[in-house]
Amino acid sequence: MISIVNKYVHGYSEREAVRLEDQANTLTSLLHHDSVWKPGETILEAGCGTGSQTKVIATRNPDSQFTSVDISDDSLRKAGLLISSPGLNNVHFRKADILDLPYDDEYFDHVFVCFVLEHLPDYQLALKELKRVLKKKGSITLIEGDHGSAYFHPDSRYARKVINCLIRLQEVHGGNANIGRQLFPILSHAGFANITVSPRVVYADKSRPEMAEGFTRNTFTAMIEGIKDEAVRSGMITVGEFDRGIADLYRTAEPDGTFNYTFFKGTGFK
Repeated sequence: MISIVNKYVHGYSEREAVRLEDQANTLTSLLHHDSVWKPGETILEAGCGTGSQTKVIATRNPDSQFTSVDISDDSLRKAGLLISSPGLNNVHFRKADILDLPYDDEYFDHVFVCFVLEHLPDYQLALKELKRVLKKKGSITLIEGDHGSAYFHPDSRYARKVINCLIRLQEVHGGNANIGRQLFPILSHAGFANITVSPRVVYADKSRPEMAEGFTRNTFTAMIEGIKDEAVRSGMITVGEFDRGIADLYRTAEPDGTFNYTFFKGTGFK
């Protein structure tokens, strides 16, 4: 992702790229029904990763121009391949550090940041740089999850323990897996005005099988599964406890189970 991240806790595997794509496809309406800018405006997407969110916002704004940056060459390569399939031509990818962007002051009309702040040891430094390249009266959009918001039926102390392993590991690496609930004070502290924050709640049960499959199984539980080796190696949990927790999370996606999770989307103006 970005150079000031000690480690991207989810890793850069092909499986992770697929998980991110599943997440983006499942949550498009929930997160991006209002991710719309005026035709001709320029948007900086900071920390685009493998392009799963890029494809969504660029498709929804065919007459806007996107500059999507990331520090990882491999992620940028995958992002380029991903948006080439739908034939999008309104995105320019560039390798860049979010703390040292190669753009003049007040260069972009808008800034878009999705699932990035949670991984940054000092997100305020990043917001300062993003604000620098944003035009006066331009907007910034932040989208973040909040792993502490997950609750489910049947409840399980093992499931809650594996989720807490991810929260703790992310903290060890300098991030904050519960940052979603902090978006309003974060934007306020960074000096943005006219701030609005809205919770975007994912709820899955038998009546919403697409959410049970796309989010509970393929997005959230798959994300937790990816930290098994590190969580066990760190001594946070045993192999048996971890496997039980994952099984119990999958259990919540069964016909008599439910799963809830909250994302937060915040906007502010310079």
